[in-house]
Amino acid sequence: MLRQIFLDTETTGLSPESGDRIIEIGCVEMVNRRLTGNNKHFYINPERRNSEDAVKIHGLTDEFLADKPVFSAIADELLEYLAGAETIIHNASFDVGFLDAELRRLGKGKFETYVARITDSLLMAREMFPGKSNSLDALCKRLEVDNSGRTLHGALLDAGLLAEVYIQMTRGQESLVIEEEEAAAEEIVVEKVDLAAFTLPVLLADASERAAHEAVLADLDKSSNGKTLWRTVVA
Repeated sequence: MLRQIFLDTETTGLSPESGDRIIEIGCVEMVNRRLTGNNKHFYINPERRNSEDAVKIHGLTDEFLADKPVFSAIADELLEYLAGAETIIHNASFDVGFLDAELRRLGKGKFETYVARITDSLLMAREMFPGKSNSLDALCKRLEVDNSGRTLHGALLDAGLLAEVYIQMTRGQESLVIEEEEAAAEEIVVEKVDLAAFTLPVLLADASERAAHEAVLADLDKSSNGKTLWRTVVA
C-alpha cells in the first residue's frame, strides 16, 4: 500500500531561527493514488504575535489564534497520523525547518525520523519545467488544476491543491503502475470446475450443412488458384 500525505503549513513569519512559529497545518491523505478524505487540519496558537506581512498572506490574526491549542497539544496526534507515510511538501525545506524547530522545543527528534520519506514537489517541478515559475499557483495554471478558491493561503486548501498538482505531474510516470494496481484489484477468481462430471453432446453436421461447407471451401480454393493449405494436406 502506497500511503502519501500532502502537507502544508502557515507560519507567523519566515524564520524559525528568529522565533517564528507554525500557526496552521493541513494534511491530505492519498492511498494508492486515491484521495481518501482522511485528512488532518490544525490551527495552532503560536504563543507570539504574527508579522503583518504574514497576516496579509494567510489572514490568520492573533485574535483568531488566541484560543487555539499550542503545538505541544497536537504534536502526538500529528506524528501518529504521519507515521510511515511518504510526506510530500512544496518547498519542503521551509516547512520541515519549522516542524524541526517545533519538535526540538518538545525534546523530540527531527521530523524526517517520523515519516517514511520527504518528497519536495518544488524540486520535482523544477526538473520538469526548468526555467519556469514553479509556485503552487503557477503549477495549478500550467496543469489546469482549479485554484479559483485560493484568495488567501490556507494550509488544508494548499495541501489539497498540491495533491492534485502532484497527480498531474506524475500521471505519465506512474501510469503503468496504476494500470497494474487496478488490474490486480479487479482480478476475478474463478473456481475450477471438473468437466469430467458432464456429458457434452456432439452435434454432427447434416448433409446440407456439409454441402454448404464444401462449396465455401471450393470457392476459396478457386480464388487462390489451388493453393489452399487444407487441399495440400489432404493430398
